[in-house]
Amino acid sequence: MTLTKISLSNPVAVVVACILVAIFGILSLTRLPIQMTPDISRPEISIWTPWRASAPNEIESEIIEPQEDVLRSIPGLLRMQSSAVYGRGSINLQFVIGTDMNRALIEVMNRLNQVPRYPVDALEPVISLGGENFDRVIAWFAVTAGEDNPRPIESYQDYIDDNVITRLERVPGVSQVGSFGGRKHEVRITFDPFKAANIGLDLTNISNQLGSNADVSAGLNEVGRREYTLRFSGKYDVENLGELVLEWRDGKPIYLRDVAHVDMAMVDRTNILHQNGSPSVAIFVIPESGVNVYEIMDGLKATVADLVANELAQAGLHMSQDSDDTVYISASVGMVRNNLLLGMTLAVIVLWWFLRKFRATLIVTLSIPLCLLMAFMVLDFTGRTLNIISLAGLAFATGMVLDAAIVVLENIFRQREAGLEGNEASARGVTQVWGALLASTATTVAIFMPVIFLQNEAGQLFSDLAVTISGAVVASLLVAVTVLPTAAANWIKGEAIDDHHKHWWHWVTSHIMSWTDSPRKRWTWVTVLTLTPVLIVFSLIPPADYLPEGKKNFIMGFMVTAPGMGMQTAGEELVDVIDDRLAPYLSGEKQPHLKNYFLGTAKGWGSFLGGEAMNDDEVDELLRVFNGEIMSGFPDTFGFAGRDPIFGGHRGGR
Repeated sequence: MTLTKISLSNPVAVVVACILVAIFGILSLTRLPIQMTPDISRPEISIWTPWRASAPNEIESEIIEPQEDVLRSIPGLLRMQSSAVYGRGSINLQFVIGTDMNRALIEVMNRLNQVPRYPVDALEPVISLGGENFDRVIAWFAVTAGEDNPRPIESYQDYIDDNVITRLERVPGVSQVGSFGGRKHEVRITFDPFKAANIGLDLTNISNQLGSNADVSAGLNEVGRREYTLRFSGKYDVENLGELVLEWRDGKPIYLRDVAHVDMAMVDRTNILHQNGSPSVAIFVIPESGVNVYEIMDGLKATVADLVANELAQAGLHMSQDSDDTVYISASVGMVRNNLLLGMTLAVIVLWWFLRKFRATLIVTLSIPLCLLMAFMVLDFTGRTLNIISLAGLAFATGMVLDAAIVVLENIFRQREAGLEGNEASARGVTQVWGALLASTATTVAIFMPVIFLQNEAGQLFSDLAVTISGAVVASLLVAVTVLPTAAANWIKGEAIDDHHKHWWHWVTSHIMSWTDSPRKRWTWVTVLTLTPVLIVFSLIPPADYLPEGKKNFIMGFMVTAPGMGMQTAGEELVDVIDDRLAPYLSGEKQPHLKNYFLGTAKGWGSFLGGEAMNDDEVDELLRVFNGEIMSGFPDTFGFAGRDPIFGGHRGGR
C-alpha cells in the first residue's frame, strides 16, 4: 500500500506526525466546552403576553384567542399549545423537523402584528426561539436581607435589577438572567371619585392626559450671538406629578393633587419566596449554547463575590449560591472518564495476556491515545462539546480502535514467520489486510453516519456519539496502516509472538469437536445458542426511556392549592407553616439533616418546595419526610414530591 510504504521510508515524519497529533489533540481537548449533554435546538417558538391583574378567562378571550386565530395557519406548524394564568398568557408553537426557524420567527412576528387590538394595559408579546429554557438553568442564587436590615427583601427588586442582574448578564457566556420573589415599584395614582365628580372631571380623559406627557423638542433658537435649544418639558417627576394641570376653570388651574394622591408604591404581590425560612429573591442563570459551563460558573462566582463585598454589603443585603449544576456535570463526566480509563486498562491487560511481549503490547496500546486525540480534534473541528454522550462514544471506541491494530500486527508477525524482514514484512502485512480493514471501518462508519444527519431531538442528542465513534474508528485505520507498521519495522526486529496458550486452545478445540461430531448435536447447539440469548434479552431488557434517569441530591415538590387562594392566606397558612415544620430538620434537631431548601408560592401556579439533604445517602429518607410530614395536612391542598433527575431536571443542586 502506498501510504504504508511512504510511512516506512520516512519513520521520522511518522514520529513528527504523532507528536503533532498529540499537541493538537491536547489543545483541542482544552478548547472543548464542557457540558452535561449536547446542545439541542428545538423547533419551537414561545410567546407570552403579560396583562397585569387580569384573570385567566379574560386573558384567554382578549389575548390568547386572537393570537391563535392569526397563528394557526403558519406554514410548518405542527402543534400549538396555549395556557392562561393570572396576569399572563402564553403560547408554545412546535414546528415540523427541518423548518427554517429564523423565517418562522419572522412569520410569527408578522402574524402577531395582525392581531386587531390588545387590551390597553396589556404589554407587548415577548417572543423567544427554542421554547421554555428553564431546563437549561445552571445556577440559582438567593438574595436575602441582612440581620440588621429591617426593610423587606421584596422591596429591593428594582435595586437587584439595576445592580445584580445587570452585572451577572455581563459575564461572558450568559444568555439570560431572571429573578423571582421581588416586587417592582410603580407610580400609583389613587383618585378620589367624589372630588372628581364634584369638579366634573372625566377620569378617562385624565388617564389619556397622563399617558401623553412627554418632553418635546422645538429645535434651535438663535438669540444674539448664542444659539439655544428650545424644549417643552411635559414630563413630571413623581414628587411633582401632583402639580400636573388637568384643566382650567374660570382662569384657575385644577391640579392632579386636587383629586388624587400620587406616590411610589410596590406592585401587588403575585409571589412569595423563602430561602431556609427567610424571605428572599431568587436569581437564575441560563447559559448560551455551546459554551463552557465551568468558565461561566467561575465568572458568576467571581462576580457574586465582588457584589457581596461591595454593593450588596453597602445595601445591607447578602447573596449566596443555592445551586451549582457543575457539581453534577463533574460527577457525570468524571464517572464516564473513569470508565474510559478502566476500559483502556482492561484492554491493555487482555492484550498483554495474549501477546506476552512488552514491545508488541506497547505498540498496539499506542493506538488508543493517538485515536482518542484525533477524535478530540474531530470534535473540536465540528464544533461539538465534551459531554457524557461524546465521552461515552470515546469509551465505546476504545475497543474498536484496537481491532485494526491487532489484525495488522498479527499479520506482520505472520509475514516474519514466513521469512520476510523489516519493512518488507510490514508492507506486505498491511497490504494483505488493507481491504478487510477498509471494509470493516466503512461498515462501522456507515452505521453511525445517518445519526449525524438526523435533525430531530434524538439525532441532535446522539450525533456527538456518532461523530466520536466514526472519528476514532477512521483514526484507528490511519494509525494501523502508518504508525503501527513503522513501529513494528523499527522496534520489533527479530521478535516473534509465541502463543503461550496452545495447550489450552487444543483442549478447548478437542472438546468442541466431540460436542459437535454429529448433525444432531450441531443442530441442538445451534438451537440452544440462538434461543437462549433471545430469551435472556427479552427477560432482562430494561424499560425503554429517552435518557438514563439519574438522581440528584435534590427533591422538588409541588402543591396544588385551592383556586382563588390569596397571597396573604397562602403565606400565613402554607408557607409559614412549612417553614416551621422544616426548621428542626434544617438545624439538625431531626433527621435526616436538611442542608438547604427554598419554598414559594405564585398566583396561578400553586406552591413549590425544593431541598437537598446534608448527606447523599439520606435523600430517599428526606423524600419520605417531604411527602409525609411536611406537605400533608393542608385543607383543599394536594402535594407531591420526587427526586430531581440529572437530565432535564427542574433546577440544579449544590
